Amino acid sequence: MAASLAVDVMGGDYGVSVTLPACRGLLDRHAGCQMLLVGQPEAMQAGLRQHGLDGHPRVQIVPAAEVVTMEDSVEVALRRKKDSSMRRAIELVKDGTADACVSSGNTGALMAVARYVLKTLPGIDRPAIATYLPNAAGSGTLMLDLGANVDCEAEHLLQFAVMGTAFAAAGGHPNPRVGLLNIGEEVIKGNEMIKRAGELLRQAHAEGRLNFLGNVEGNDIFKGTADIVVCDGFVGNVALKTSEGLAQMLTGMIRQEFTRSPWTKLMALAAMPVLKRFRSRVDHRRYNGAALLGLRGLVFKSHGSADDFAFQQALERAYEAVEGQVVQEIERILAALHLQGEKAATPPAAPLSAASP
Repeated sequence: MAASLAVDVMGGDYGVSVTLPACRGLLDRHAGCQMLLVGQPEAMQAGLRQHGLDGHPRVQIVPAAEVVTMEDSVEVALRRKKDSSMRRAIELVKDGTADACVSSGNTGALMAVARYVLKTLPGIDRPAIATYLPNAAGSGTLMLDLGANVDCEAEHLLQFAVMGTAFAAAGGHPNPRVGLLNIGEEVIKGNEMIKRAGELLRQAHAEGRLNFLGNVEGNDIFKGTADIVVCDGFVGNVALKTSEGLAQMLTGMIRQEFTRSPWTKLMALAAMPVLKRFRSRVDHRRYNGAALLGLRGLVFKSHGSADDFAFQQALERAYEAVEGQVVQEIERILAALHLQGEKAATPPAAPLSAASP
């Protein structure tokens, strides 16, 4: 099927200098992809010409007068900047013009505007942020939630598992293995919320709706023990930032060790192919593109500091999700679990946090 992506080309730290070449790269890779580039026409003009997007048969320019900056509050994005490139891109998904939205703009604003405009799917209480983290198996571990919901109930973790299963399947992992992040593998471990979540996940597994492995620990994320790891947003965001910091520390240490003496420099030359493969495996840019799952439409968040390679990875994630019909698959699993129309017995959700994926 042809996929149509609405791209907020103004978002992030670098704006059109990153988003436009990345868009051209995706168009070159996928002949069935169409793009709606949303932003301020005068700011886009030179870049469109430079990257051959001006007059491209699969590109449509959608003007927007305003830009949500990285410093803008959620209130400003929601109430005052109603003609921002971010909001217009999300509205294109709502009205069916686009299949997915991609933005590297302000995380808190994107989550709030997306939830306000698109609303949640029946049976989903709260959207969750999901992305892949590198693992030893080389396939990446899908983890959610990564910061949208600091406080969760057991029913929310079951919903995260449903959404993660649909998303992983779209990325080429049929019947993905789901793990519940805990302080131990035993079912008696964890707080009452985690124990209850384990019960719900085991029941879904017994019914053949999810492939639940059981509890996993933090090191299992990077071993690749499970294809999907579910947790609350507080724990998930800490794990995400820790993994990024660890990768940077390891590459920095290796660089220092191989520049200490002429002998180590010689060793570095001999080991260069291995080091390049290692850097590629742990390069966080390869895993860029977090999905905000659980909405009545697809929204993807790129790192604000992404370069064009990283932003293109976010576009690839969105394209795969459209091709894999992620929203429809989430609805199918929810219906099979008889969760559509049901809500967890919790107070109304607080506004999404601004934790950055």
